[in-house]
Amino acid sequence: MTVKIYHNPQCSKSRQTLQILEGEGVEAEVIEYLKQPPSREELIGILKALGLKPRELMRRGEAEYQQAGLDNPELSDEQLIQAMLDHPRLIERPIVVKDGKVVIGRPPERVLDIL
Repeated sequence: MTVKIYHNPQCSKSRQTLQILEGEGVEAEVIEYLKQPPSREELIGILKALGLKPRELMRRGEAEYQQAGLDNPELSDEQLIQAMLDHPRLIERPIVVKDGKVVIGRPPERVLDIL
């Protein structure tokens, strides 16, 4: 069983999700996505697996979202994906991937859906 968690150790929901994984005996590959952002291909795969448009995976309350004018409805999906790659802080967290299944750990217990 291969499990990855795109994790931000400063985020309580991300820490709680990681604790649930560990409590279930799962040794997840922890990716601190602010230091090691997903590749374009990984991000597109995550979006497809979640069935979300790029804006739906973005943290709209972040300063980078406002400063970059990402609320503009005329921006393309590609432009929004590039913004997340340029500013990984914009990516909602935590994201857990297991065998092609993906969940956002909000609430953290959602991770149990793919274990």
